[in-house]
Amino acid sequence: MFLISKYNYFWLFLLLASLIPPVASPISSYSAPVGKGPEKFTSYESGIEPIGDAWIQFQIRYYMFASVFVISDAETVSLYPWAMCFNELGVPASAEASISVTIPIVGSVYAWRRGASEWS
Repeated sequence: MFLISKYNYFWLFLLLASLIPPVASPISSYSAPVGKGPEKFTSYESGIEPIGDAWIQFQIRYYMFASVFVISDAETVSLYPWAMCFNELGVPASAEASISVTIPIVGSVYAWRRGASEWS
C-alpha cells in the first residue's frame, strides 16, 4: 500500500531548501557593509600592493594540467558508485568500467608521447 505520509519529510525539506535563498539574499544585501573607494577595485595579492596589470597571459600548459586534473576527478567520481555495487553488477559492468578507465589512460599516453606534459 502506497502511503503519501512517507514523503512528508521530503516535501518539508524541499520547501525549506527552496525558501532559504530568497530569504537569505535580501538579508545579506541589507546587512552587508557597503564600502566604495579606489581600494575596492584593486586586486588583492596577500596584502601586498599590486604591481603592474592583473591581465597577464598564462601558458596553455597550465590549462592542460588543469583539464587533466578535472578529467581524472570526474573519472573517480563516476567509478565510485560502480565500486560500491561491484558484487551485484557482475562481469559486464566490470568490462564497461575497464573501458571507461582505459580511454583516459590511452589519451594521457598519447599526449605524453607528443610532448604535451613537458614544461620547456
